[in-house]
Amino acid sequence: MYHPSAVILKNYADILVKFALNSGQGVKPNEVVHCLVPDVAKPMLIALQQSILEAKAHPLLQLIPTGLDKDFYRLANKTQLVFFPKKYLRTRADLINHSVGIIAETNLYELKNTPPQKIMESAEARKPYRDWLNNKEYAGKFTWTLALYATPAMAKEAGLTIKDYWQQIIKACFLDQKDPIRKWKKIFREQNRILSILNRLAINKIHLQAHGTNLWLTLGQKRRWVAGTGRNIPSFEIFTSPDWRGTNGFINFNQPLYRYGNLINNVRLQFSHGKVVKASASTGDRLLQEMLKRPNADKIGEYSLTDSRFSNITKFMANTLFDENIGGKYGNTHLAIGMSYKDAYDGNPKNVKKSEWKQLGFNDSGEHTDIISTADRTVTAILKDGSQKIIYQNGKFTI
Repeated sequence: MYHPSAVILKNYADILVKFALNSGQGVKPNEVVHCLVPDVAKPMLIALQQSILEAKAHPLLQLIPTGLDKDFYRLANKTQLVFFPKKYLRTRADLINHSVGIIAETNLYELKNTPPQKIMESAEARKPYRDWLNNKEYAGKFTWTLALYATPAMAKEAGLTIKDYWQQIIKACFLDQKDPIRKWKKIFREQNRILSILNRLAINKIHLQAHGTNLWLTLGQKRRWVAGTGRNIPSFEIFTSPDWRGTNGFINFNQPLYRYGNLINNVRLQFSHGKVVKASASTGDRLLQEMLKRPNADKIGEYSLTDSRFSNITKFMANTLFDENIGGKYGNTHLAIGMSYKDAYDGNPKNVKKSEWKQLGFNDSGEHTDIISTADRTVTAILKDGSQKIIYQNGKFTI
């Protein structure tokens, strides 16, 4: 079976540790970097430790055993499902400065026959830990990044050989280039050029039109578009978190969604006055409905566009991290239900009170699920002076 070389994995680790973390600046000496790596991706953990030590930071390594989730949900009682080790996780949240998460799925259908209510109940119980890290991030004291490690299960689901799957990762992340970090800095500069134009446009509403889609979004007060923060590698998207209250219309998604050990296919969402009033999926509908029942998960948290000119990803990868960054003919658009990103606040998030977030229409939820479409689309901005401007068409930003 194909395995990437040690050089490729070290380049990968260097990008994550010495670039992506700390918002494109890399880790600093004596910072603590928490690495969560599935056991099948142990070679990546070895490379990450090398990069962290070279940066004179402290690796906090966690090798996660795979294949245990099905038994957990089968055997756990109600108390065990919602068990939350508060003291342990509070201490960990206080200790770490950065987090690297590696995705390496061994069974994309592991929880296919698990009652969705159990999955949602357990996920909701862990929300406080995510809130602690989010608050630390918005205070400028924590960053994170995610990356993908190829497995036979993921390659098979995508209809690729393991070598071809790895080649998509290598090309997308520029791992075969002499200086991958330099290339990423160039991508970020190009994204920032588009961002600067978008953020000067004084957009009031966004109108998204595509086959089976007619959706209106309200950008909201004190908003900005965001990209290139290193939170995901790869990351070619440009996104914002709109005011959830101004979402109306409907949207169809043509890409499969792998979530909570399940497959959800052909998602359709209909919004009225900011809330999902009708949702359906041809596969995984039961799980979709349970996801939407989580507190505030029936509201929009993010809207994103990827310019096809930026991304080298040309194949379906059966994983959201890569599929939400796919290039191809029309790039992609994705919408997230649930939690808003406070990075999209045009100002310093640490100065905003909890009640003000609510007034601004930033959604708070334990859920954040990106759903993707690669259909040809036209995105029109309605500016505050009433004029209209097409900002995205034929898979590219037009500004």
